[in-house]
Amino acid sequence: MSIIDKSAKFLVKGGKPLHGSLKISGAKNAASKLIIASLLTDEAVHITNCPISISEILVTRKIIESLGANFKKFSNNELIVQTKKIHETSFSSSLGLINRIGVLTAGPLLLRVGEARIPKPGGDQIGARPINFHLDALIKLGAAIKEHKDFFLLRAKRLVGTDITLPFPSVGATENIIITASLAIGKTTIHNAAIEPEIMDLIMFLQKMGAIIDVKTNRTIVITGVDKLFGAEHSVIPDRLEAASFACAAIASKGDVFIHDAQHKDMITFLNTIRLIGGGYEVLKGGIRFFYDGDLKPINLETDVHPGFMTDWQPPMTILLTQSNGISTIHETVYENRFGYIKELNKMGANIELTNDCLGSPCRFNGTNYYHSAIIKGKTPLRSAEIIVPDIRAGFSYLVAAILAKGETLVHGIHYIDRGYENIDSKLRKLGVNIKRVK
Repeated sequence: MSIIDKSAKFLVKGGKPLHGSLKISGAKNAASKLIIASLLTDEAVHITNCPISISEILVTRKIIESLGANFKKFSNNELIVQTKKIHETSFSSSLGLINRIGVLTAGPLLLRVGEARIPKPGGDQIGARPINFHLDALIKLGAAIKEHKDFFLLRAKRLVGTDITLPFPSVGATENIIITASLAIGKTTIHNAAIEPEIMDLIMFLQKMGAIIDVKTNRTIVITGVDKLFGAEHSVIPDRLEAASFACAAIASKGDVFIHDAQHKDMITFLNTIRLIGGGYEVLKGGIRFFYDGDLKPINLETDVHPGFMTDWQPPMTILLTQSNGISTIHETVYENRFGYIKELNKMGANIELTNDCLGSPCRFNGTNYYHSAIIKGKTPLRSAEIIVPDIRAGFSYLVAAILAKGETLVHGIHYIDRGYENIDSKLRKLGVNIKRVK
């Protein structure tokens, strides 16, 4: 498969419940950052349980290869990579604009060669997703930044630890600071840091490489810079986003699915929500079983940074709530345009209204024109349609909707789904879904 195939589509014949079991992949949101962090050392790094066939990982490989990395192995969900020397301080904007991973190369490049040229980022259609938090942090660490039309040029003779308070607990900015501060001179303290499981996975990987990183109370992370990092071996954590997506599909379709490697500790808030709406789950050895357990109840839900209900769980949960008996509300507090996928769902028979009001605690989008709350009126049967995917998580929610709908649904824009979910069509077929990839 090429890195991005925008011509491919999924044809889904729905109307049947999901049954069976599957093993979820390693978390792409963790794996891509581990690959970037491998640039911090000139020694070999060995990463297992890595979803190497999804496009974001393929793009990340291309980015660091263009900088000088050499992949000695890249198969069977396993990779060995070594970057003995940095040969380039920039990479093609055609790679960088695919996702926001490119900005995370700034720290390793500055630390190893003193310069980085970072294309201005693109990403999903879920909000502006600016990188100002990243750039402000790098400036505080000692980088000088010059903005050009299509890229940022960063230079630094040395990077020095500092205190950084994030205006919002941004996952990407937290990761960028942790990666960069690992080899900066002195101590760096991040206040209001993100503390997602994927960040903890990055911290454990860097510790194996020789980093000194303390996770304190009140969203505070302290990094004490070291002189050198070394090679290490690490297994990527299972993808809690994928686990939740399949869980919603199982319950919404009135099915029963066992998800191998689903981690209880990383899904506590999600599991509480499933129980509140009347869905069934059972934590077993090696994973979690999700099943339909009778009529579903409406809820009022608010997304938040970890340990709250994560924003990436919101789209498949929205589909599940279309099958509940009554009116539910979801208040999105992380990305202002996350509900851009609702129009297509309504075309399939959902009854969802959007509002710019905060249907919950006042958030940073309060008083803006962003439609960041949804009113979901259930129970609504879904019908087949021809729909277009706007982003990764909405993409899986569209597949869930197609599974529920009677008839054949044609899903365009599946390169977004391929970016975040490994072998999704074969996994769904294993659960009894009639799905095929077409041109």
